Amino acid sequence: MSTAVVVEAPGAHRLVPHEPREPGPGEALVRVHAVGICGSDREVYQGNRPEGYVRYPLTPGHEWSGTVAAVGAGVPAGLVGRKVVGEGFRNCQVCDRCHAGETTLCTAGYEETGFTEPGAMAPTLTLPARLLHPLPDDADLTAAALLEPAACIAAAALKARAVPGERVAVVGTGTLGMFAVQFLRAASPAELLVVGTRDDREALSRRFGATDFRTKDRPLPDDVDVVIETAGSADAARTAAGLLRRGGRLVLTGIPAPGADGLDPTDLVVRQLEVHTVFGAPPDAWAHTVRMFGAGLLDPLPLVTHELPLAEFPDAIELVGSGDPKVGKVLLRP
Repeated sequence: MSTAVVVEAPGAHRLVPHEPREPGPGEALVRVHAVGICGSDREVYQGNRPEGYVRYPLTPGHEWSGTVAAVGAGVPAGLVGRKVVGEGFRNCQVCDRCHAGETTLCTAGYEETGFTEPGAMAPTLTLPARLLHPLPDDADLTAAALLEPAACIAAAALKARAVPGERVAVVGTGTLGMFAVQFLRAASPAELLVVGTRDDREALSRRFGATDFRTKDRPLPDDVDVVIETAGSADAARTAAGLLRRGGRLVLTGIPAPGADGLDPTDLVVRQLEVHTVFGAPPDAWAHTVRMFGAGLLDPLPLVTHELPLAEFPDAIELVGSGDPKVGKVLLRP
């Protein structure tokens, strides 16, 4: 019998029998190929996700890839059999933010696959077909399971507006940081600096397109045009801002723990820095990601270090939080 993961409450989970939910009008049923685990899934399991951003009991899983098995009324039949990924935010489509394409700011309230709606840690997932992004027929679905975090960084790259010949930098060397390197590399920068805390990430950073790598305790430049911050550590935002020239552009994606040092407003004003933030990925970022992936400009597979069966969910959660430098992206396979 097929099973799904259900987190009943913080620290309590079980495997339950899974029956696919037939798609209703406007919906699609997807056979899940793989589902990624990130820090927010750990928050769900440990119970420290911010109030209002999780609803128990819950089947987690917001980073996933799969194949459409069936569609409901009003959905093109041609989707059946297609490899797909899908947006997580269940936006209302009618508020002013949704009409502006800013679906992650939907004024109807927060609803997201894997946090308040059933996620992909199950053999199948039923969701609105409008959220799906078809992939090329020859797409590697294991690699595609990482396109959700990639889409979040695509949102940052679109806000950064890097143009060819600019000097760009990434602060952070985790999964998000390595995606940021790949998106910025596609803009043909004159220089691409990566700043991290671990020397062992230099080789991978350079493989993805970095032209320079430094740990944050080494001398750093202060004349970079564009910086994307992905680390989420207490001082990452200040480190990122310090790299910029006057009038430079900063995009923050990391979410540090409460009490982290903030940016200096005097510094922001005097140097006229342009600061953006990202939480989730709107449709244009997803489309950008899928195009990059289909064109071979985005290579998620080297980031995957572990693939486990769904029944080993607690082991996977521990791996993600272990701090072991050998642990990269962990995938579960239903």
